[in-house]
Amino acid sequence: MLYVIADLHLSTMEGMNKSMEIFGRRWSGYVDKLRRNWTAVVEPEDSVVVPGDISWALSLRDAVCDLHFLDDLPGHKYIGKGNHDFWWSTAAKMEKLFAEEGIASISLLNNNAWLCENDFILCGTRGWYQDESCDNMPKDTDFDKLVTREAMRLKLSLESGHSLAAENPGREMLAFLHFPPIWNGLHCQPILDLLQEYGIRRCFFGHIHSNYTAPASFVEDGIRFSLISADFLNFSPRPILPDIL
Repeated sequence: MLYVIADLHLSTMEGMNKSMEIFGRRWSGYVDKLRRNWTAVVEPEDSVVVPGDISWALSLRDAVCDLHFLDDLPGHKYIGKGNHDFWWSTAAKMEKLFAEEGIASISLLNNNAWLCENDFILCGTRGWYQDESCDNMPKDTDFDKLVTREAMRLKLSLESGHSLAAENPGREMLAFLHFPPIWNGLHCQPILDLLQEYGIRRCFFGHIHSNYTAPASFVEDGIRFSLISADFLNFSPRPILPDIL
């Protein structure tokens, strides 16, 4: 079985006091809630995609405790980068750390694609939420440059997925992004164009918090977009079943 959940926002390292509990009652005790709900549904042979905002750590070494927390949970995890994953490093450095620390159940979804379970090919990148009115962004932020870079990374992933699909016909390519490519009337068109070009029918995204009345999924131009932030899912990984559309 394949599951998905984003935005774990872990801070399990001793001395790191970066809890999310200030953001609302649903976040109260969220780490224990996540562990309990995850272990209740995910089996060791299952897989879980975690599209970003995994740890509050600022360096790869400081993220070790959070990565061990994730590694100790059941299932194999495919992780992507979020806007708060400042600890994220090169794939080579991260895989070296995994080997040194004995972290065996985490793989990187980073400019690549994975064959997963019996039905799916996993693709994805961070993406970008194209909202130039964000008041927490530096005034000189080059949104076009950011979008272009993320579109290039997504294209690399989708190309890799396309090759896997050619070798494994009948498998659905799924896209996992941290930022929503479409939200509140805002469209990140280069990302959306790539999803259309490669025939993506389902896209999962996180990043959006404290909006519990939003629809769990919506369809735009034949693609079903699903919000899978941890607090939106009440910290329980969501299963992905074949042939929903």
